[in-house]
Amino acid sequence: MNQTLTVMQPQVRAVWQLMATISDPEIPVLTLTDLGMVRSVEHDDDGWRIGFTPTWSGCPATAFLQKAIHDTMTEHGYTPVRVSVQLHPAWTTAWMSDAAKVRLREYGISPPVGHSCSAELPEHVECPRCGSQRTTLISEFGSTACKALWRCESCREPFDYFKCI
Repeated sequence: MNQTLTVMQPQVRAVWQLMATISDPEIPVLTLTDLGMVRSVEHDDDGWRIGFTPTWSGCPATAFLQKAIHDTMTEHGYTPVRVSVQLHPAWTTAWMSDAAKVRLREYGISPPVGHSCSAELPEHVECPRCGSQRTTLISEFGSTACKALWRCESCREPFDYFKCI
């Protein structure tokens, strides 16, 4: 079995760390790297290229996040920079880190359950407040299109569920 070891340039590693400081405007406890939205960081004689995949092609935060990436890079002296939106492959919730799912729950949003290829909502999701599985779907759409609104039958609190996309 052959193994390939990739050595990351220190500046590329530093840029990845910068990307991990940019919060999602909708869910501020998650960063672009938590969500898996930064696809690549490359540097050559023409400058820096950041590959970025929004959570969906019509995401209204796309321009905001592109600007945040550009501004963060510029503030730290990584110029020139180009941010390329990559819509293929499409983002899925499978790209979220496990740590992101924990923080999502702590923030009060039930994290995605299942695999991204499953188009149906689960029968029950865990209440992010009390941990109960006695939950009921109220609406397939919550505060945003990527969330569904549920209610916990134990603590009686409504909550968002981040759909498995």
